[in-house]
Amino acid sequence: MDKLKLEILTPNGEIFNGDAVSVTLPGEEGEFGVLAHHASLSTLLEAGVIDIEKEDKSVESILINWGVAHVNEEKVIVLVEGAVAIRGDSESAVAKALEDAKKLINDIADSGPAIASVSARIESAARKLI
Repeated sequence: MDKLKLEILTPNGEIFNGDAVSVTLPGEEGEFGVLAHHASLSTLLEAGVIDIEKEDKSVESILINWGVAHVNEEKVIVLVEGAVAIRGDSESAVAKALEDAKKLINDIADSGPAIASVSARIESAARKLI
């Protein structure tokens, strides 16, 4: 199975660095998926959820407020202003991640349908983790 390298970076440091089978990104014109050998592109990202499918078929979700993505055939580099990984090995870790994600959403100035969509995705991701 082909895979690609994914890096997600914030001003506070790296939030993800590893291999992925596919990545779904919240582009400014809608969500789009990236697989290995994708055509090169650079694009703006809006508030939303990045879904990372790993080799073991698990999916990790990371909430972002906005950023940019650079894609080439082997690697995706995502630079974001703010991000929260929705992950955890315990209920308390997941609850903390959800609390941080809701705070990030509330800090986004552009409210409305985007925030409602992101909120629904966070709740869905949380149900899968618990």
